[in-house]
Amino acid sequence: MGLYSSLREALKLSTLALFPSLLVMLLLPDQFKTRKSIGTSIRHLVILYAGVSVVSFTWELSTHLLQVVHTRRCHFAPSRGSAAAETNPSEGLLEALEQSSPRTLLKYLAYLDLCMISENNVEPWRRAAFFEETGEMYRRVISLCLRPLEHLTSKLVEGLEGLTIDKLDLFSQQMNPSTGTNIDSNLHVAFNDFQLCSWSARTVAALTARSLSEDRYGVAQLTGSNVAVLSTLLSTLLAVEACLGKKTSSQPSHFMGPTNIRWVTANTGRHDGANAATIRKRGHLLHAKAYSMADILRTSVYQIVYAFQADMQAAAKSSALEKNWVTPGKPLYGTRETLIQKLYQFLEYRAC
Repeated sequence: MGLYSSLREALKLSTLALFPSLLVMLLLPDQFKTRKSIGTSIRHLVILYAGVSVVSFTWELSTHLLQVVHTRRCHFAPSRGSAAAETNPSEGLLEALEQSSPRTLLKYLAYLDLCMISENNVEPWRRAAFFEETGEMYRRVISLCLRPLEHLTSKLVEGLEGLTIDKLDLFSQQMNPSTGTNIDSNLHVAFNDFQLCSWSARTVAALTARSLSEDRYGVAQLTGSNVAVLSTLLSTLLAVEACLGKKTSSQPSHFMGPTNIRWVTANTGRHDGANAATIRKRGHLLHAKAYSMADILRTSVYQIVYAFQADMQAAAKSSALEKNWVTPGKPLYGTRETLIQKLYQFLEYRAC
């Protein structure tokens, strides 16, 4: 695959390189006084043509192979119908996810494969293996996908803590924007695994939504994965929105506006003013990553809310929504009350 196109491009480039060489021979007539010099020049041209062809062919083939590696899906499953496919078809995928080194191509391809299994129906038999009776497989998959999101949230918390500065420091930072470079660099590090986090969020959202119809044994609910997934997505979303200068208050709803959201300004105090001065920069690379990540997280939460809308509305009427869908402990970012308010916004389709 790609051999003919690579060979065609190599011959085309070699032919183009041959014409300047012939032009040099014509402009130097002293080289053709003897038959020996003419033969040497022709031999040099043949060697040049062959050498350029080989180098060009190798380059074109390497480029094609690189494109294949980065665009074509890598399967981490035994062939269908084999003994391994009947007993444990997900073991190879889980080994690649758990044992491969961080930030390696193998780990990224494994997360991509897991995301495609969860979102699409190309291999439903592999997704059905996640919902096995013991629930151990499903718990491992959800844990592996929540790990990048938890890492992102913890890094964002560390970066946002560096934004706690006084008003005088904020004024000097506005006069000299270069002082915010270190703060921005800390937040840039948090988004180094942006693609991995996006695949993880999409995977847990798809599996949670599909568990309503495909989880015959109820392992998603019994293992507590649904609560962990939704709480982690909401907590990560709040942290990312904080990078964009958006703050969700934990005050009662009658003290808030129609969307329970207050946009941060430089007059709101220590932490909020720093956000407005250093993070909310239109066109900035950090702003673009944070905006994209927030959109992915909102879509993931809405996917879960849409699937469980009837159950959530019934739980909200009986005041059991937070018990069934929000973790009882302290979240990675924000407070439990903030997560509950955010969940109600999603349930009313007012989160944006």
